[in-house]
Amino acid sequence: MKVVASWSGGKDSCFACYKAIKQGLDVSHILTFMANSRRSNFHALSSEVLDAQSECIGIPLITKKTTWGDYEADFKDALALLKTAGVEGLVTGDIFDVALHEPGWLDRVCREVGVEPVKPLWGGDTLQIMKGFLSEGFEAVVVRTKLDILGEEWLGRKVDKQFLSDLLAFGNVDPCGEKGEYHTVVTDGPFFKKRINVVEGRKSAKDGYGLFDIKRFEVAPKKK
Repeated sequence: MKVVASWSGGKDSCFACYKAIKQGLDVSHILTFMANSRRSNFHALSSEVLDAQSECIGIPLITKKTTWGDYEADFKDALALLKTAGVEGLVTGDIFDVALHEPGWLDRVCREVGVEPVKPLWGGDTLQIMKGFLSEGFEAVVVRTKLDILGEEWLGRKVDKQFLSDLLAFGNVDPCGEKGEYHTVVTDGPFFKKRINVVEGRKSAKDGYGLFDIKRFEVAPKKK
């Protein structure tokens, strides 16, 4: 089946895309919604970083600018256009219902457009999902945190076994950040043909959230 993968640039969407490919699905594109021409909606990743991820995994990226008020309509329009190109399904990294939407929102939208929702992580244990992400060899960096839970010292941290251990020590943080505690950008993984090396980043805070803005990076050969 030909599918498009909803892509935030973070660990869950990336892991779901990888699992879909392992299941034999043909991921023709990755789809990201943008707050503006420079930044993605949820993870606030730059267009340059998203383009680099697309290059590294070898799957074309489609971006679409939207606002919160127009999000559902724009989401449907994007899926409908892809459907005319032969896409039959949408892969997402959702583990539970989409935040800020009514229960079953994703299934309803897919049904109304006429594509099949594919949710490889759905309903899974978030600790086991994180362990699986790490054991498969993915690498990621923390790019956003809720500062009342995870302070600025977490920004820019590599997501690895030590990160998970430190996270679990808090006791009130979901391992996958399902309450919005943190967001990531994936820099390498088993289906990456190249990797992203973060060279420089800048930390900032706004409206209770911390942001790690990647200022310089390089696309490099995979580690041997």
